[in-house]
Amino acid sequence: MQRAFYLLAPGGWRDYANLLHAPYTVWHLSYVVLGAALVPDPDYGLMVWTLLAFLLAMGVGAHIFDELHDRPLRTTIPSFTLWGIGLVAVALAVLIGLIVGLAATPLILPLIAIGALLVFAYNLEWGPFHHDLVFAFAWGAFPVLTSYIAQTGTLSATSVLAAVIAAALSSVQRTLSTRVRHLRRNVIGVSGHLVEFTGDDTTLTIEWLLQDHERVLLLLSLVVPAVSVVVLLK
Repeated sequence: MQRAFYLLAPGGWRDYANLLHAPYTVWHLSYVVLGAALVPDPDYGLMVWTLLAFLLAMGVGAHIFDELHDRPLRTTIPSFTLWGIGLVAVALAVLIGLIVGLAATPLILPLIAIGALLVFAYNLEWGPFHHDLVFAFAWGAFPVLTSYIAQTGTLSATSVLAAVIAAALSSVQRTLSTRVRHLRRNVIGVSGHLVEFTGDDTTLTIEWLLQDHERVLLLLSLVVPAVSVVVLLK
């Protein structure tokens, strides 16, 4: 199996680190920052708590349940350990959400239920929930809207537009990563050549097919968080 550009060699503590899918986790946490950054005078403490809740739910819980479903990373971590870590992470995220909701706005409370449902339903592939549109909403629009509502207790046209942009970027990620995952996990060999008008001949390999997709994913995983920080520091 070809390994993602950001994964460490398998085994031991590295299996736990790999579960975080660090570049993608940072990417999607940056949408929380973006949601708060849309507010003229954001509450940075509230933003940090919102970030922590999403880190636990998305960065830890969601990725652990994804590994539980069909072992895409092929870790040797026992299933009961994964269940334990995943459930504790989501429970802590819910607890933080409840505290934020009580301190800031009760509108956060239904969002907690939606977020918890998405973590389980998408990553454990419950029926129609495992869909590209659900991914775009859950990992793009939802963090932006939740963070903005936590700060303001309401929505605005700007926050909705930002959520649409985040969903579109998440859709791009999903499109690219779906092809990359297929090549890594399911393809064991490629045959053929690309012959250009100039006579240049390129031998097709899995690495050749992966390289541009992974380069774009790497660039986006750097650019999107950077843009969110720039907006926050405006």
